[in-house]
Amino acid sequence: MTAEPIDILLVEDDELFRLGLSTRLQQEPALRVAAEAEDGETAIALVKQQTFDVVVLDIGLPGIGGIEACRQIKQQQPTLPVLILTSHNQPALIARLIEAQAQGYCVKGIAAETLVLAIRSVAAGATWWDAIASQAIQSAFQGHSPQAEEMSTAPPLLTKREQEILTLMAAGHSNQEIADALYIAPGTVRVHVHAILQKLDVRDRTQAVILAMQNGWIGAER
Repeated sequence: MTAEPIDILLVEDDELFRLGLSTRLQQEPALRVAAEAEDGETAIALVKQQTFDVVVLDIGLPGIGGIEACRQIKQQQPTLPVLILTSHNQPALIARLIEAQAQGYCVKGIAAETLVLAIRSVAAGATWWDAIASQAIQSAFQGHSPQAEEMSTAPPLLTKREQEILTLMAAGHSNQEIADALYIAPGTVRVHVHAILQKLDVRDRTQAVILAMQNGWIGAER
């Protein structure tokens, strides 16, 4: 049985870029651009009217702008994943995106295959931060804020599901075993594992488990 495609709300004010991106995404059997918008206000209205699986949102929108649009979309639909498209990825921007509850971002110009993987990942409940963002996130967790000591013992922005999967990884379970334990598809486990490795800035599962144990995020006795 063929799975239902992921319905995308594509929000981009550059008409040519939006057309090209929409055309490329529609080539993927698992993806469907269900609606398009050229500004944040229209995107917010569409979220009220239709059901989407993920919002792909340009940050440089006219009007209220992408970050405020993200914030308002998440206020309406807290569980609706928002993936940001941006031309920049400075730490200050990353902090604002986290505050707005975005699930991650992609820099414009990345390979189409990478964007497709990012969309599928956030739609499956994972997050998508690149190496620069991961470094900024880790720096924040190791910083000198009043919460620094507490944050240093927590995994950097892992979702509850990602923490569960990391714990099962540490117990030596395969993707299939993790899928069976959590009643999710093996493909969903794979996108979560990818997100965990990216967020922890490690190459493989073994490094992720070692890092988690060293930082006390999971028990070494597992």
